[in-house]
Amino acid sequence: MGNNFLIWILLLCTFRSVSGEGCSLILKPSRVVVGFGESVSVSCEAARPVRVLGWESAISASHTQEDRSVQWKVDSLIDWIEEPICYGVFFTAPKQCEEKLNLVLYKTPDSVSIRQVNHTGPMVAGKEYQLLCEVQNIAPVQYLSLRWYRGQTEVYNHSFSDLTSSSPVQVSSILVITPTKAENGVQYKCVAELELGPEGPQPPPTVSSEPLNASVYFPPTFLSPEPEILDSIPGDELILNCTATGNPTPIYSWQSSVPMQERAENEATVTSSSLLPGTYTCTASNTLEKKSKQFIVKAKTKGV
Repeated sequence: MGNNFLIWILLLCTFRSVSGEGCSLILKPSRVVVGFGESVSVSCEAARPVRVLGWESAISASHTQEDRSVQWKVDSLIDWIEEPICYGVFFTAPKQCEEKLNLVLYKTPDSVSIRQVNHTGPMVAGKEYQLLCEVQNIAPVQYLSLRWYRGQTEVYNHSFSDLTSSSPVQVSSILVITPTKAENGVQYKCVAELELGPEGPQPPPTVSSEPLNASVYFPPTFLSPEPEILDSIPGDELILNCTATGNPTPIYSWQSSVPMQERAENEATVTSSSLLPGTYTCTASNTLEKKSKQFIVKAKTKGV
């Protein structure tokens, strides 16, 4: 049998090879998606009488004589091999046929991570920054879709369809952002998704990075920045509200054109029934900026 097999291999190399339509070889299934380390089994069937039928593969090659079906089987596929080929030598033309198995061996990444580029610590509102997502040991990269999220909203989808590699590789993606103060505390993440087609697992396998919590610094902003004019009526209580939002949290200081009987050290609000007529200036400040607001208190008599 060994000598006969060598003869048929020589015939295989001698006759013109035909593939595709009219080849009389049928692969079941014709496309296989296998996870790294999983088993795989594919049947090659001849649609007409055949002299030799077999598989060419770097692993688990097999052949049969005058049998119209042969299996290619691997218990645990861990080799990044070329796609196996089923070949047949027939009694009638075309003498030789071959069909290549569409085999996709995939591996989910070892890790997906996200970080800032050339920057650490809080970001400043209105400035541009880059976020880097790195994916370690994923295959095949051409099926990878890297999705960027801000909170629950997808903001960018990076496809790698222009790359081709059957074995695991490392890839990365950059997202350029200009954060606003409204984004303080928002979470960014990237999700690696292998879109392997209908033969692959459903839903597609995904691996997500740990979220990156965005700390965004912004200068103090008063809830009402315009100067306020208040009437001071003897016995009535006045409220000077200087509250401002900011990150870091603003600290407050007060100055006035007249003596202030109340101490207002680092207080956003002054409440008093004995404020003298005059101009009171509140300053809210953090590490980015100082901003001031005026309160003009005017004397008014009850009943007037």
